[in-house]
Amino acid sequence: MAGPGLLERLHGPTAAGVPRWAVVTAYLTSLTVLPSSVWRIVGFAFGAPVVERVSGHRPGEGPSLIPDSWMGVYVVGLSIVSEALAFLALGLVCRWGEVFPRWLPRLGGRTVPVRAAVIPAAVGSTLLMIFPYALFMHYVLDSTVTGVRHGGGLVMHGWQSVAFAAAYLPLAAWGPLLAVLTVHYHRRRTRRAVSGAGLRPAEAVAAKR
Repeated sequence: MAGPGLLERLHGPTAAGVPRWAVVTAYLTSLTVLPSSVWRIVGFAFGAPVVERVSGHRPGEGPSLIPDSWMGVYVVGLSIVSEALAFLALGLVCRWGEVFPRWLPRLGGRTVPVRAAVIPAAVGSTLLMIFPYALFMHYVLDSTVTGVRHGGGLVMHGWQSVAFAAAYLPLAAWGPLLAVLTVHYHRRRTRRAVSGAGLRPAEAVAAKR
């Protein structure tokens, strides 16, 4: 019998009854933030000319709320946090999203309540469907979602605009993909609870606690 592949060793075993399309969707969801993270790091941590300037600042300067000396740390930290949040989508298809890992004190081995996973995921997917629009308004159109101009947009031309669009358009898929996974997770878990079938022995014991 072949052992687990590299990806499975990274994210843990897939939960019972999860179709391949859901696993692929979870991977795609976790990667939606990668292009924008690379764009930020290359442009604001390494100084690549991805923008002409930020409105109100000299070329290469960041927003005034963040000192230039800390810009690299900020964008790297933001990218790590963003990718970590996107990675949580895999919990909707992996076993650790249904049964708490053993290393967690007091919770290890217990079944994850359906609502504990579904409610945060549903709220997150809803907010993420609004976020790309707000981001576009803020950085490209130099205004808030209500249309009020604030003077803090990005100034880009030619290939810079294309690179920005290629980097940030995938974020528009984060919310919808997460919503699809959330609905599938809820239906799979509730159907399993009703039928009483599909639980592995360890999960069946944990479900009774």
